[in-house]
Amino acid sequence: MGERDVVFPVAGLSVESLAESVLLHLPALTDALVETIYAQNPAYRVMDAVPQQDLWRSCHDNVARVVQMIADNEDHFDAAQATGRRRAEQRMPLDDVLKSFRLGGRLVWEALIEEARAQGAVDSEALLDVASKVWEVVDRTSSQVAAAYHVAERQLVRADERRRSTLWEGLLHGRGKDRAFVQEAATVLDVPIDGRYLVVAIDNLVDDECTTSSFVRRFAGVRVASAWQVRPQTVVGLLALGTESLPKALGILRDVVHAPAGLSGVVNGLAEVNVAYRQAMLARRTLPAGQIDVAALTERLPEALLLSAPELAGQLVQTWLVPLTTVPASERDLLLDTLDKWVTAAGSVRRTADLAHCHRNTVINRLHRVHQITGRDVTEDGCQLELGLALRAFKLFPA
Repeated sequence: MGERDVVFPVAGLSVESLAESVLLHLPALTDALVETIYAQNPAYRVMDAVPQQDLWRSCHDNVARVVQMIADNEDHFDAAQATGRRRAEQRMPLDDVLKSFRLGGRLVWEALIEEARAQGAVDSEALLDVASKVWEVVDRTSSQVAAAYHVAERQLVRADERRRSTLWEGLLHGRGKDRAFVQEAATVLDVPIDGRYLVVAIDNLVDDECTTSSFVRRFAGVRVASAWQVRPQTVVGLLALGTESLPKALGILRDVVHAPAGLSGVVNGLAEVNVAYRQAMLARRTLPAGQIDVAALTERLPEALLLSAPELAGQLVQTWLVPLTTVPASERDLLLDTLDKWVTAAGSVRRTADLAHCHRNTVINRLHRVHQITGRDVTEDGCQLELGLALRAFKLFPA
């Protein structure tokens, strides 16, 4: 016979008969176990996650199954598995759940000993064998509880991740106007419904969970609540600014983000997160290929406007700059650089010469050469705006 098939005699009695006698007092034993759990396992009181009736029924069923297993040497794990699943759903810590099973095992052992003594059985060696049987059953039952708990916990994590992802996608695509939806999103993401918000879009990172956790801690240090979502190509951050300034948040992002990213302007509340998300993605597109920086929309509005109207951007380039592409590359680059400095200098020949580190006459000659090639006189009043936009568009759409 195997160990689980052994019958332990106790002065003419058997473990089976003792277990059957204990089952006659099951309601009272359940009451005692519930009282013991509340007294010695405070999490059940503090967390208030398990209703008292639920706890009583679970204690009743599990004590019955443990005693039954002691009596018939068969496996009866249905109650243990149900308890493991339910406690995971109730977010009860597994350590506290298993502690309650140990308390239950001790009460079952004490009940068996009391019943043996009541029937005149006091063989110490035999009683130790009974104890060994009790704890062997409790250990196997606890393993079933833990296994069921972990399975349910993984299912809950996946469900939570799906729900969190659904809420994120809803916010990014305009469901923030739905009050019930936005309240749930604020609760799940742990951010306020109202207030000043920024959205940052970062090219997908390596080790995302670790990285975004560090972002949360860094912003919490300046009292900015944040939430992060890892999407297939982008990591999206939601920053609840509170009283903090945009430049301060931008400075932190540039310190901690080491990938191309875009930052929106400030919007009001979760209801406008979809607007901020579009702005962040647009700002990200203003970065030249290969440049690692956080592009703030407020610093790149002309580029953002050009990206939003590519046909008009193309028309500007066609009108002002395409003729320059017909000259040799060395001359073209020199003339484009001079035009760029001309715009920066607001049409001042002297300041352009200073920026280009050349004589003012050289600047005049180069501008005249541009006039010859393009037919456009860049010294005319009002040309700097169009020319400046054309130069920006040329960089954004180099083809």
